[in-house]
Amino acid sequence: MATVEELTDRIRRAAASGDGLSRTVKLDLKGEGFIHLDGAAVTNDDRPADLTVRVSRADLVRLGKGELNPMSAVMTGRMKLSDMSLAMTLTPEIQALFEKAV
Repeated sequence: MATVEELTDRIRRAAASGDGLSRTVKLDLKGEGFIHLDGAAVTNDDRPADLTVRVSRADLVRLGKGELNPMSAVMTGRMKLSDMSLAMTLTPEIQALFEKAV
């Protein structure tokens, strides 16, 4: 399974190709680290963001591969969102970014 650093690099490359997000997003990987996205800038800093997504690293990989449905992940508690309406708005952007990152 990919490390946090490998996932960060993949997301960074995808964001640099023009698929950065329109809002800041922080992925809280449940004690394994953070991935902060701010447009094309992707770091492992634990910084404030418009949307915080709390998900395990393993489930993040499953989401990226399409093996885990995002709505199911939220409904079962495997993924928590700081702002559901913002997450719904950003879903197409996030999916496009993660499809390139996997």
